Amino acid sequence: MGKIKTFHKKKILVVFLLCFWTLAFLVGRLGYLMLGESEYYSRKARQLHERERDIKAARGKIIDACGNVLAANKTVCTISVIHSQIREPEKVTEVLAGELGLEKEEVKKRVEKRSSIERVKTNVEKEVGDRIREYGLAGVKVDEDFKRYYPYGSLASKVLGFTGSDNQGIIGLEVKYEDVLMGKPGKILTLTDARGVELPDAGESRQEPEAGKNLHISLDANIQQYAQQAACQVMEQKQADAVSVLLMRPDNGEILAMVNVPEFDLNDPFTPDRDTSGMGAKEKQDELNRMWRNGCINDTYEPGSTFKIITAAAGLEEGVVSPEDRFSCPGFKIVEDRRIHCHKVTGHGAENFVEGAMNSCNPVFIEVGLRLGIDRFVDYFNKFGLMGRTGVDLPGEAATIMHKKENMGQVELATVSFGQSFQITPMQLITTVSSIINGGRRVTPHFGVEVRDDEGTLYKSLSCPQGERIVSEKTSETLRGILEKVVDGGSGKNAFIEGYHIGGKTATSETLPRSANKYISSFLGFAPAQDPKVIGMVVINNPQGVYYGGTIAAPVMKDIFANILPYLGVERDGQNSG
Repeated sequence: MGKIKTFHKKKILVVFLLCFWTLAFLVGRLGYLMLGESEYYSRKARQLHERERDIKAARGKIIDACGNVLAANKTVCTISVIHSQIREPEKVTEVLAGELGLEKEEVKKRVEKRSSIERVKTNVEKEVGDRIREYGLAGVKVDEDFKRYYPYGSLASKVLGFTGSDNQGIIGLEVKYEDVLMGKPGKILTLTDARGVELPDAGESRQEPEAGKNLHISLDANIQQYAQQAACQVMEQKQADAVSVLLMRPDNGEILAMVNVPEFDLNDPFTPDRDTSGMGAKEKQDELNRMWRNGCINDTYEPGSTFKIITAAAGLEEGVVSPEDRFSCPGFKIVEDRRIHCHKVTGHGAENFVEGAMNSCNPVFIEVGLRLGIDRFVDYFNKFGLMGRTGVDLPGEAATIMHKKENMGQVELATVSFGQSFQITPMQLITTVSSIINGGRRVTPHFGVEVRDDEGTLYKSLSCPQGERIVSEKTSETLRGILEKVVDGGSGKNAFIEGYHIGGKTATSETLPRSANKYISSFLGFAPAQDPKVIGMVVINNPQGVYYGGTIAAPVMKDIFANILPYLGVERDGQNSG
């Protein structure tokens, strides 16, 4: 009996100790949770009773050189539903479907979805949002936010770019300067009961959004409009596939205009400009990508004779040619086993280097290239920055496509010397020529100038100073004089304007494959010739009928220069008469 009693006593003691330690652990744990983790669990409790809705920040404006707003904001609404708060689901479905132009079944799915908050439609016109708000429907939220708006429609569409439904940039300056323009979103916080119904007396707290900063750019809407109009006219007249125009300041790289027609409507960027019925999703997206493509920076081409400016600069700088050097053109030049023709099949006969440039004579420039040799030519190609990208502040810039040095022979050197057998972007070509004719220093092409707020406070300067010297001032001056003669009485004479000193070069190049018989006509010019304030380039893709650059591209630049030079303060001096 004694042993049994002792066993029971021990058993009771063990149970007592287990209960004591369990109770002590629970008390300790409770104390720890109440004191050590109180903030965490309070936050979790608040989160269970809070509803959070984002407030979009106003995106910064894009403003041109004259103060014109090219990209602004339009007030719109986001319509959402909160399932737990809806009292009349059928009425909510009917009203939203009618006001928003949606199918009832689509709206019904969103109304019946058990989520904390469900968006029904974004970017709703403010008038429509106001009408929905007036119905006073429980569980329906109407929040005001912003939609991007472009006052000039299609103007500089492939430069400015556009935003998506989330108000984030997709192409162009809108995406390149996203961190400047986007701002910081705000929030709306409301309290609910355990069922998720908003407490009417709790009110709501707001964290106000922070608007984005304004981007001031060098593009001038007036110059852009005129250049775009001129491009559209020649595109229609010549039934061309596309026309590009570039205008910039050669001394600092500021871009005044960048035209790529056909442009597209920035306020309706997701509607293709061609019929896409019957196409799959991928094909439709490919059509949009084509429509959005910026030919000035995204596409490469064989530049043809405008590249002779660069060959001439290298030859003059290296001293392998002078303006007085004599040449003879029988209409071709034999390089190794290849007979390479001049555009004038009967030849130009005896001529000096300046006359060779005026005549755009291929044999003359082949000879200059051969005098330089492969090593020195490639060295200058690299020195001029032609193998890299320009650094223009737009996304998707393509790089030059060039022979590897070890794969270049005399024939390749000869063809490159007059602008064939390699590819370059229009942006790279005009930038390199700018750097050669501005006194010899490399520039970085750019649109961004300053970042300011709505009050005008300067936050950041985006200027791009001149870089390293690529040719001497003497070479730059000599070449400007030669190119002025090209326009005064040479192949570029159709760009001549009475009273102005204009330098330039024409080009006509054939696209690949050669069998397609498609051409690119172009002209690159600058004014005034001895103190350039503006440089411009016209590129016409696949013109029908006459396709020579001197015949169809040079007159376009003449027309543009005649209108923008006085606007830029460049006056006629009356000293040149052709």
